[in-house]
Amino acid sequence: MKRPSFFHGVIVAAVLGFFASAIVATLTPFVGLGAVLRFVIPALGLAYLLYLFSRSEERVGRVTTLFLWSVLAAITWWVAPPLPLYLLIHVAAVWLVRSLYFYSGVLPALLDLGLSTLSISATVWAISRSGSVFLATWCFFLVQALFVAIPSTVNRKQKPQRNTAADSENFEHARRQADQALRQLFTQ
Repeated sequence: MKRPSFFHGVIVAAVLGFFASAIVATLTPFVGLGAVLRFVIPALGLAYLLYLFSRSEERVGRVTTLFLWSVLAAITWWVAPPLPLYLLIHVAAVWLVRSLYFYSGVLPALLDLGLSTLSISATVWAISRSGSVFLATWCFFLVQALFVAIPSTVNRKQKPQRNTAADSENFEHARRQADQALRQLFTQ
């Protein structure tokens, strides 16, 4: 698979936003907003996690990652922390999975953490201004879609090219000296 594009992220954001708003609108009259949100947040996290798996080139550890994420989601649901902390735990889990599967360095992972923080801010802004679950969810995943702009690794400055001719002369000189020393040892 090739790395996802921003356009893929926009489509995923719209689809997840639509489903989140439909589920919240449908189930809220029956079980209440808090209970619905505690169902929708891990459901969206799982859907996004599966999307990330489908776009990642890394194949190792997917079952383990999915299992550990499920255990975390179940424990978080059972403990039932306050809703903002509940959301932060799930965002941190998505950040961790994306850092493991798309980046090979600390700096890109930290940039992604900043992006996750920005996406939470965009979500809070959207829900406070509009009251729309669709817009809040869409803003969250739209900002998350920007992770494609973060490089997978940050290259350091390349060392200057070594003089290979001089290196091979030095090696030959050292080899001749070692051969001469071994001859002297065996001829004595």
